[in-house]
Amino acid sequence: MEVLCKRGVHLKVIRFLKPYRIAMAVAWSLMLVELAVELLNPLFMARIIDEGIMNGDLNVVLKWGFIMVGMSLLAFISGVTNSFFAAHTSQGFGYDVRESLYKKVQSFSFASFHKLPTASLITRMTNDVRQLQNTIFMSLRIMLRAPLLVVGSTIMALIVNVRLALILFIVIPVLWVFLLWVLKRGWSFFERVQSRLDKVNEVMKENLSGMRLIKAYTRSKYEEGRFHGANEDLKDRTVRALRFMEIIMPLLMLVMNLALLSVLWFGSIDVASGGASVGEVVAIVTYVTRISSVFSIFSFIITSFSRARASAGRVEEVLQTEVDLKDGEEARQENTVVNGEIAFRDVSFQYPSTRGKVLEGVSFKVEAGETVSILGATGSGKTSLFQLIPRLYDATEGSVELDGQCIRSIPLNHVRKNIGYVPQEAVLFSGSVSENLQWGKEEATREEMIQAAKDAQIHETIMNLSNGYDTVLGQKGVNLSGGQKQRLSIARALIRKPKILLLDDSTSALDLKTESKLLQALKQYECTTMIITQKISTAMESDTILLLEDGVLIGEGTHTSLLEDSTLYQRIFQSQFGEEEIHRV
Repeated sequence: MEVLCKRGVHLKVIRFLKPYRIAMAVAWSLMLVELAVELLNPLFMARIIDEGIMNGDLNVVLKWGFIMVGMSLLAFISGVTNSFFAAHTSQGFGYDVRESLYKKVQSFSFASFHKLPTASLITRMTNDVRQLQNTIFMSLRIMLRAPLLVVGSTIMALIVNVRLALILFIVIPVLWVFLLWVLKRGWSFFERVQSRLDKVNEVMKENLSGMRLIKAYTRSKYEEGRFHGANEDLKDRTVRALRFMEIIMPLLMLVMNLALLSVLWFGSIDVASGGASVGEVVAIVTYVTRISSVFSIFSFIITSFSRARASAGRVEEVLQTEVDLKDGEEARQENTVVNGEIAFRDVSFQYPSTRGKVLEGVSFKVEAGETVSILGATGSGKTSLFQLIPRLYDATEGSVELDGQCIRSIPLNHVRKNIGYVPQEAVLFSGSVSENLQWGKEEATREEMIQAAKDAQIHETIMNLSNGYDTVLGQKGVNLSGGQKQRLSIARALIRKPKILLLDDSTSALDLKTESKLLQALKQYECTTMIITQKISTAMESDTILLLEDGVLIGEGTHTSLLEDSTLYQRIFQSQFGEEEIHRV
């Protein structure tokens, strides 16, 4: 894991290994036992040749032979046990990193998701963590053993015969420098590979979530082309990276074979002149062969480290992302939402990494218990305004106040627990109807579920399902219609009896009769209700109507006053009811 510590990529990732220090120490100790046996066996073989075979002494051959068998058995037991501790450490590390990443993502604001898209986060929590996990396992099993075997074999060769071992002493440092250069280059290659994997996942996610639309518009061929392009790019980047890494294998083997030939050449000369024994030459040849076998897997090791280093940087980026929406110093636990009064004081808002404000200088006040409708064209800033109330974003300028308190002075959990938010796109989760309702209130009773469902005009629909409230919904509520999903989402918000209810165009799929019953039922709740709508019939039932245009509040009043004074409201009314109806009113 030392390689991962370069370029500042270490603190957040490496600290997850801390709970496994003992297991790592045991694994490395057992690995050292294996290494020691592997380094000592050539020496024993030299003894067998020089003292046993060359002198015709069978007792010496049997003695050192039994020692070699016993040492090999010890190495086998050590290797099996080492694998157990390596697997425990790597799997535990992966589990902890995924947990931490998931918790971190849960704390992200919407602004953070602009910087780190969903597809990229999925890749980082799965593929990147798996790369790190595999590298840690191999680090404890073979990665550290491989360089130690090279160093140890070189030292042991020097002990056996300095003259012959000088060949290794010259060759090995040159190869190390070459491998470090390859490792540095490989990291940049595999960083690009992971980013291309993000793109493939992004295309797949869009395709799977929009499959109905793709089929309805017969865009399958186009989407296949998009996926083919992303997949081709990933393949090309991966092949390029792997080809580069594979180049090192022939070069390493060429150098090591030349070193082996040199040892045999000069060894034969030394044996003939009496400068070395046959056993010493065999031992050094064995050490050179061991080093060659280790170098043969170095391309695999370097590829794994390069990928892990790139993955560590991507995981680190998520863990170090600053949580920009959190309780500040001014937040007080005693501050909470009691009545549901809302006020915007000269509020302006701009999305991160975009030009231009989506809201500018917006000021209004909603009294507790009032119902307010917000009208405006697409892109006028209605949803953006809504998102500032539960602090999904913070205002760029000005202040949002709840019950006369700046929203930043109220702890986030207090703010959101008192708000029932129904987004523009009804989002349901895999699980039963009752489990989806319990998202609004975890400890909700069946009676509370039924009451909320009745008020949301969805109870009868639920009872007609195969298992009523225990019916399991598909992903995103795929087995429900758009209107049913909207009403179930509204029931989920109502069940928590919020002080503030935000409905973001969440009655668009309802017919006028059902919507009228829903709005009538909402009056029973002691909460401030804000509704984004395109329907004048809905706005007419509100205490106040807000008109937004290009992020600016251009009108505020009742239906009657706006119909008299607002040109925009008159145009909207006319488009839905006709010009004759304006004069009649």
